[in-house]
Amino acid sequence: MGRLHHRTAIGSTYFVTTKAAQSIAVFQVHEIAEIVIAKLLHYRMAGAYRLHEFVLMPNHLHLLLTPTDATSLEKAMQLIKGGSSHEIHQKRGNRMEIWQAGFHEATIRDSADYLSRVRYIYLNPVAAGLVARAEDWRWGSASGQFTVDPIPQGLKPKESQAFNVGAKAPTP
Repeated sequence: MGRLHHRTAIGSTYFVTTKAAQSIAVFQVHEIAEIVIAKLLHYRMAGAYRLHEFVLMPNHLHLLLTPTDATSLEKAMQLIKGGSSHEIHQKRGNRMEIWQAGFHEATIRDSADYLSRVRYIYLNPVAAGLVARAEDWRWGSASGQFTVDPIPQGLKPKESQAFNVGAKAPTP
């Protein structure tokens, strides 16, 4: 089977999903989950991408990210997956396969699409029956314990205009 090619554009924001090798629940091991999240945040701080939202589930990872001009989406995912695999192997002293090859992405089209993906990321642990409330899942941005980047300017919802009403306001 040939390599998947990803259609990406500079400045675009993506919803990305990648899975653990053979969909094994390897990320339910706290040490492994902490390494993956530390790598996500490390490469964000290094400027490889803007990380808007994420959730690490027992056997997969969902991200909303915007690669920087110097980093492609493929490179960003290579950093996350390769960097976390390398550290997991070093710390745990094994060579087990951590990630399934490749990833799936969708380009975020507009603010409604962005907000829909945020909701999906937040509610993924709830839908899986892992927690009752999104903020109770410690391995995701909904928990509030991680610094993430704000919604990209071009994807912010348009603010509805307030009506100009009151005693001195003109009649609408």
